[in-house]
Amino acid sequence: MKTLIVSAMACVLLLTSCVSKKEFAALEARQQETQDLLNTATVKLNSCLEEKASATTRVTSLEERIKELNRDKKDLIESSKDLTVLTKQGATNLEKSLESLKEKDLKISRLQDALTKKDSVTLAIVTSLKKEVGINDQDIEVNVEKGVVFISLSDKVLFQSGSYNITTRAREILGKVATVINSKPDFEALVEGHTDNVPYSRGVLIDNWDLSAKRATAIVRELVSLGANPSQLIAAGRSEFVPLVSNDTPENRSTNRRTKIYVLPKIDQFYTMIEEEMKDLSAQDGN
Repeated sequence: MKTLIVSAMACVLLLTSCVSKKEFAALEARQQETQDLLNTATVKLNSCLEEKASATTRVTSLEERIKELNRDKKDLIESSKDLTVLTKQGATNLEKSLESLKEKDLKISRLQDALTKKDSVTLAIVTSLKKEVGINDQDIEVNVEKGVVFISLSDKVLFQSGSYNITTRAREILGKVATVINSKPDFEALVEGHTDNVPYSRGVLIDNWDLSAKRATAIVRELVSLGANPSQLIAAGRSEFVPLVSNDTPENRSTNRRTKIYVLPKIDQFYTMIEEEMKDLSAQDGN
């Protein structure tokens, strides 16, 4: 292309001396047109080169993507083979799990039956205690806590201030409690003493632990003297560490000074109920 331009210019120079001005102008116009065509062709060539470079890059990227997809395809084929094995094993395990769940459901159902029986007995005890002890006194509470029946007696009902000697009124109430305990030979009575946080030290007692335990044992002795079976009785002192309310007022401290008597099934008796239910379940499974 450059050679053509040089030749054209040489011809122009040679002819300048032998052509007319009109012819020279025409040649000059043609030369300019040729130059314009050359510029346009150069622009298009550069654009094509850029498009080629971009296309080459895309082709390289696509080739890499194809290789990656082929690798993924191979991995998926291998995974599907493993998955087929796992699926068969999973189906077997699932079947075993369902059988195990059925057995557990039956056991849970039997346990619930045992608990229901226990709840029925608990309700009967609550009814008996409320009937015997009475519930019209704000210092006496008969209720159920976490499935266990209890009687909560205010300190002022049972003892004089700072004393573990039982009052006359307490003997009347405890006589009714003894009657209920004796009517349930398969149950135990846990007597639990509580104090406020005021430090206590008098005579042989050195702190609130001593006082709470001494009050619990005093009530146990009274229940025994009223006819309760001593093998069913347990005495425990909790001192000041399980308050119902904060010990910031005299009224609150009075609330925290209390004795709770829990009437609860003997652990071995409760497990006997469960074992019986389990035996029934095993017998049914064998049929």
